[in-house]
Amino acid sequence: MVLRAAGQPLVESRWPIPRPGPEELLLRVHACAVCRTDLHIVDGELPHPKLPLVLGHEIVATVEAAGERATAIPVGTRVGVPWLGWSCGHCRFCQSGRENLCERARFTGYQVDGGFAEFTTAHHRFCFPLPPEYSDVHAAPLMCAGLIGFRSLRMAGDARHRLGLYGFGAAAHLILQVARHQGRRVFAFTRPGDAEGQRFARELGAEWAGGSDEVPPEPLDAALLFAPVGALVPAALRAVDKAGVVVCGGIHMSDIPTFPYALLWEERVVRSVANLTRADALDFLALAPRVPVRTQVQVFPLSAANEALGALRHGKVHGAAVLEVSAPT
Repeated sequence: MVLRAAGQPLVESRWPIPRPGPEELLLRVHACAVCRTDLHIVDGELPHPKLPLVLGHEIVATVEAAGERATAIPVGTRVGVPWLGWSCGHCRFCQSGRENLCERARFTGYQVDGGFAEFTTAHHRFCFPLPPEYSDVHAAPLMCAGLIGFRSLRMAGDARHRLGLYGFGAAAHLILQVARHQGRRVFAFTRPGDAEGQRFARELGAEWAGGSDEVPPEPLDAALLFAPVGALVPAALRAVDKAGVVVCGGIHMSDIPTFPYALLWEERVVRSVANLTRADALDFLALAPRVPVRTQVQVFPLSAANEALGALRHGKVHGAAVLEVSAPT
């Protein structure tokens, strides 16, 4: 399924099976989750994508072939591929363990073709063997919703016990389970009036769930924002206690409105999360089956990618939307 221009539906197309480069793997795709970032690309909110483009950066696939310098992962291994598809390894960010900020980074389903296809290629350093406990469709959301949620939770700090989650979608439903496993108390914020989403959050262990226009019953130590709505930043600042941290987990967000300095005073912090590192992926994929993190998915065939994007856009997905591409071989 190919994006030919921003603002247009994806088009079902026939392309040749790609050939892996020297450091790449050829992958037979089994499933690929649908992310809000895909919507931002389709809508033109993320500039200068490769066009035409195969979207999709939460890939579950089997290694079919390997380039001459990509032999560390054997053919036949099931792997996951995330948003960060390549980093240079040499810049000051890569050298300091911050490859997520690499000046020359390339991103899956944005600058390189992704997983809304039967076959794709990926750099071997950014392919990760997956826990066997997860089926293909249930593993797919771990590769972005899970990883970005995990990095966002890390950025909130270890001592943050009262945690707010704004935007109860794919990332929040996964990281709520990790937070509860760590002994944190979770307060979930959904779209106003989303009673089903609030019920889902409570089922997963949130002790309170309400609309994003509501005030939690007590101050929060940290808030993670997954909804791309800038107006939620001052709302979250009002909700956090002194020294509270507000973490913006999305790659794109509408403009943050002006707010009084009093909301930021008393050592409150606002920070963003950009992408992920390979260390995040290794740590989270080891942790997920121990929690265990359970993914709730709504499955669509590959040919219904536009339908899946529409369901996500209109808030019709509780959990994660996943495209099922092919059966395991």
